[in-house]
Amino acid sequence: MARQKDARLSNDVLTAHRKWLPDRVMRARKGYKVKDGFDSGSAVPRRQLGRELRRLRMEAGLTMEAAAQAIGRSAPTLWRMEKGGSPMRPGDVAGMCRVYGADDRTTEALMALATETRSRGWWRSYHGAIPKWFDTYIGLEQAASELRVYNASEIPGLLQTRPYAETTFHADRPVVSDKEREEKVTLRLKRQALLTRRTPPAPQLDVVLGEAVLLRSLADQTAMAEQLRRILDEGRLPNVTVRVLLLANSLACTPDARFTLLTFPPDRRRQPEPPVAYVESLTGALYLSEPAEIDSYNQVWEAISAAALSEDDSLKMISTQIERYQQQ
Repeated sequence: MARQKDARLSNDVLTAHRKWLPDRVMRARKGYKVKDGFDSGSAVPRRQLGRELRRLRMEAGLTMEAAAQAIGRSAPTLWRMEKGGSPMRPGDVAGMCRVYGADDRTTEALMALATETRSRGWWRSYHGAIPKWFDTYIGLEQAASELRVYNASEIPGLLQTRPYAETTFHADRPVVSDKEREEKVTLRLKRQALLTRRTPPAPQLDVVLGEAVLLRSLADQTAMAEQLRRILDEGRLPNVTVRVLLLANSLACTPDARFTLLTFPPDRRRQPEPPVAYVESLTGALYLSEPAEIDSYNQVWEAISAAALSEDDSLKMISTQIERYQQQ
């Protein structure tokens, strides 16, 4: 089959890889681990590789079932690969490229990308404390240039103090061991370092809290006052904005109690990662990236942002609530 579209299809990837591909491929073949300047794990390369393989499959005119049979995998396994749900071996990628009729340059580029899908982020040392569905989020969070967070039920993890994190984990998972809970808390606190990192620049964090979050106290009200003071401190960082959505304004614009919109920076070595809407529940999470889905969440965010108090008024409200907790 002629693959005239193949060069166009992978042009963005090949252009981005042009300067670094030869060195990276040779280093991968020699068994060296490639470092990217900061540790974002394998989430972004997994997702990019999955998108490229899906495009190649569709250009080849293969259904998922037919492609899965041709490469000797099940359709659910291939679906996970295309969604970036698992690391991949370069040899497996080469085999898929042969089935899909990809040219040599495209195959070489995707094999190099497959090497990156097997990198391990720093958080993998806490693997016992990370649900499989959350591992991808941490990698995306580390790679993001902007995080827009709405939470009507609790303070987001990036702003939590240790006592607050311990309390929320106990409420969500009352039967887990003390060791596992401590690992979860430590991981959450360690994630907060990205707000003050220098290389790459720390992401912009824009948080809107539901008013109820401020009113729902810990048993220790002194600890709750410390938690709110932490929000004030973080809100003074140049890359952090915290605002409050009053209860009276919340029902009209918030179909979900919590979600995060992640935006990613341009990357000279690969296609930019498309925006992601992350919606978490107690036992799982959704990673939404279709344009229509992102548009819907952007519209919701704009409505929330317009209805929320200004940053100054929000910080004043938080300060007032701190005083109330201190007086009780």
